[in-house]
Amino acid sequence: MKVAGLGFKQDATLDALRDALAAAGGAEGLAAVATISDKADAEALKQLARECGVPIRGVPADVLAGIDTPTRSQRVSDKFGTGSIAEAAALAAAGSRARLIAMRAVSQDRTATAAIAEGDGP
Repeated sequence: MKVAGLGFKQDATLDALRDALAAAGGAEGLAAVATISDKADAEALKQLARECGVPIRGVPADVLAGIDTPTRSQRVSDKFGTGSIAEAAALAAAGSRARLIAMRAVSQDRTATAAIAEGDGP
């Protein structure tokens, strides 16, 4: 199961999410997109999920907090307890034995990040 994790600012646009996902490797073969639960209802994310034909998986902040990521943002770490929302969400949503196949990539406008993980599913 292949999942794209997305981290983004509140004002991130659909274009920014698309750009980050493309930079991480694109939507081909995705089974879902994932992000922190409190952003799972963001309109831009819902639009991206519809375009990709996949569901959105919201991951609770306390689950993300326990996930070690290869990319570390001090701001994200201080606020959420993980180095990258995109990487942590992808790993959590991809299921057991998940591994990153694309580390965090950033949109050109720097409002969105994406990472892709592969795992055994939920």
